[in-house]
Amino acid sequence: MTRKAEKKTVVVALGGNAITQAFEYGNIHEQFANTRRSLEGVAELIRLGHRVLITHGNGPQVGNYLIRVEEARHLVPTLPLGIIVADTEGGMGYMIAQCLRNILHDHHQRCEIACLVTQVLVDKRDPSIKNPTKFVGPFYKKEQVPELVEKRGWIVKEDPGRGWRRVVPSPRPLAIVEREVIRLLVQNEVVVIAAGGGGVPVYVEDNGWLEGLDAVIDKDLASAVLARDVGAEEMFILTGVERVALNFGQPDQQFLDRMTVSQARQYLAEGQFPAGSMGPKIQAAINFLESGGQRVVITSIEKSIHAVYGRAGTEIVPDPT
Repeated sequence: MTRKAEKKTVVVALGGNAITQAFEYGNIHEQFANTRRSLEGVAELIRLGHRVLITHGNGPQVGNYLIRVEEARHLVPTLPLGIIVADTEGGMGYMIAQCLRNILHDHHQRCEIACLVTQVLVDKRDPSIKNPTKFVGPFYKKEQVPELVEKRGWIVKEDPGRGWRRVVPSPRPLAIVEREVIRLLVQNEVVVIAAGGGGVPVYVEDNGWLEGLDAVIDKDLASAVLARDVGAEEMFILTGVERVALNFGQPDQQFLDRMTVSQARQYLAEGQFPAGSMGPKIQAAINFLESGGQRVVITSIEKSIHAVYGRAGTEIVPDPT
């Protein structure tokens, strides 16, 4: 993957720490600085001549947005979660597009960049809709819960050790609504920023109309669907660790340089990759490779350039035929 002749379509999924670090206040200056830092690997892929799509997380941004909505609800109408996700797709897409354009300018490169607010199709009968588990928004005191349930119609659960929070569904993504437009842009050498925060979840009504759903979609699972729908060959998942590990955080921790789909599925079944951290990334890799993808690399933002050349990260590949 180091020669321009080997042009490929590559999806790069930026993790939540690409834009907002856990130890930071999260102001816009910090977000721009982090965004610039996270895009060096993307710029290298473009320099090598690959067609690139970028996805990103939006958890901290949506959390802050929901706090603003709650604090201002006595002044202005509240907003549904789908609109909030769409808003953050636009705002964060602007940051990513501008930062990438500036980096390419410094490298004496130029390419067209487009950010698309993306709708992602889900099943309105998805099991998560009846049993929501995804925590969103601010924390509440236990005595506030009955009013939130009665007057807002929310489902509120305890976030152990932290407080009480609203929970929403996280349905499985099925397809990208704007896939044909995205495919057309990519084929014409446009760098596309899409499916930010997992995209806006929508389902099809009986009359064929699309309708939004108050839910959030896992960003990595949506990235795998996007990669499948545009015929990408490779996917890079950038997160907070350089490589995937077995027995993570234990004395016998073992980093992995490479694994096949069968090995990844086995480790996942054994509970090596928790649902709240590495699990969705491994499942996204499996989904993408089983749908025709050639390679997935999971690594840290700091090692993204090294990963482009195969010198960092954990590589996941299809099973030998």
